[in-house]
Amino acid sequence: MTKYIFVTGGVLSSLGKGITAASVGTLLKHAGKNVGMLKIDPYINVDPGTMSPLEHGEVFVTKDGAETDLDIGNYERFLDKSFLKTSNFTTGQVYSSVIERERAGGYLGQTIQVVPHIVGEIVKRIKEAGEGHDILVVELGGTVGDIEGLPFMEAIRQMKHDEEVAGTFFVHVTLIPYIKAAGEMKSKPTQHSVQELRRIGITPQMIIARSENALPKTFKKKLAMSCDVSPDSVVEALDAATIYDVPMSFLRQNILKPIAKELELGEVAPDMQEWDSLVKKIVQPKGKVVIGFVGKYLALKESYKSLTEALIHAGAHLDSRVEICWVDSEEIEERGAQTLLNDCDGILVAGGFGNRGVEGKIQAIEYARVNKIPYLGICLGMQLTLVEYARNVLGLEGANSIEFDENTPHPMIYLIDNFLDQSGGMQLRTHQSPMGGTLRLGEYPCDTKEGSLLRQAYNGQKTIYERHRHRYEANPAYREQLENAGMIVTGESNGLIETVEIQGHPWFLGVQFHPEFTSRLQTPNPSILAFVNASLNAE
Repeated sequence: MTKYIFVTGGVLSSLGKGITAASVGTLLKHAGKNVGMLKIDPYINVDPGTMSPLEHGEVFVTKDGAETDLDIGNYERFLDKSFLKTSNFTTGQVYSSVIERERAGGYLGQTIQVVPHIVGEIVKRIKEAGEGHDILVVELGGTVGDIEGLPFMEAIRQMKHDEEVAGTFFVHVTLIPYIKAAGEMKSKPTQHSVQELRRIGITPQMIIARSENALPKTFKKKLAMSCDVSPDSVVEALDAATIYDVPMSFLRQNILKPIAKELELGEVAPDMQEWDSLVKKIVQPKGKVVIGFVGKYLALKESYKSLTEALIHAGAHLDSRVEICWVDSEEIEERGAQTLLNDCDGILVAGGFGNRGVEGKIQAIEYARVNKIPYLGICLGMQLTLVEYARNVLGLEGANSIEFDENTPHPMIYLIDNFLDQSGGMQLRTHQSPMGGTLRLGEYPCDTKEGSLLRQAYNGQKTIYERHRHRYEANPAYREQLENAGMIVTGESNGLIETVEIQGHPWFLGVQFHPEFTSRLQTPNPSILAFVNASLNAE
């Protein structure tokens, strides 16, 4: 039977519960355990798919096409493993399932209540996520005391006594503030947070103490005593140079000892040698490369979390610091591409929705193309690559995507619905969103062209697998014109144009998929790695 580690947070949000959960999972995985991960989000949205990136941050897409919380991305990047839609669920999904079952008569006329029905659904989903694993690490979003989190707290409390559960371990992440005027650290916020957990019926067995300063031994002893945990179960989580050093910090503090003892795991000795080597290359790299990151959600850089992490992964494997030069595409429209991108070794144009800043992205693409600067365009970045080429090389005036101009005389990019209609109902995993659009979601195969940068990046693989999240596709009607003018289609998926390259350019690649979703610290995504390498070696 599966054993469960529950990670809760107290005092305030953004303390790093996700990194804590991922770090514990990583150490257990490297100790030979089969580890699953689960993020529970108490918000009422069914999923983050319709939420603004400025509201929620990045929407992470799993290989089976689920739109999930960005913490699932951290889990994959840390554990070097693909997780599925069962690794994330929300209040909205729980209530929707219960209500649908009630409407269908599934409860045989019972009065539907939070206890036992909502809590029962939560427990069922947690157990489903744990199936087939030795250990499931469960991160509960939000903060102890939040009204929306109470049903989830009750569910994990009940699981302590569940005969189908092999064991439970509760980790509580909390803040240790330093009051500068008094010159003291304060434990009271943590004590009160633990008291709130106890009131619910949960006694944490480990405290992860987030602090800017190291905890004195006397303070740790006081914290252990007041929170009723053993001294070796108070673990410091200091600000780190990189999030990937957190597992190493935890390992140095022997974090697995109390976990293994309580869950009866036997001896656990993680082999973190390769991981440690990569972390050292992130912290003290030999080289440096500057990437111009052209986006439109720069007010919240969490919107591009997977992509910025993927650049770090590539840099670690190339022993180089990837310095990101953030460039707002709207600012390019005002000041010009050369002014903002002149000092960049490579240019990356990221994805996005809506027409704000689109012309700035097109200018950035033209600048990279004309000046022979290594270029990677992702999703919308790839689509605008076709638009830019059509306008400035093919001379097709007014060329555009129908996302931005429904009446464009040259629709280089059009809705996936149109393609589905023309292809006689091609079998694609699509999703009809509540906002009325059809999305291509999840993992799809892509056939690579012999001799292409794409195939070279993926070490000669004829077919690769990458993830998608978009509702517009490249129009194949313009393929012949583009290829005759030097823009070659080098990747295809079921007849869809997946990647394009430009003949005579040292390194220029546009990809319809999101390569960042499959990048991990130990196995960086090949296309992003090749792009950073080309930028590093650019003349």
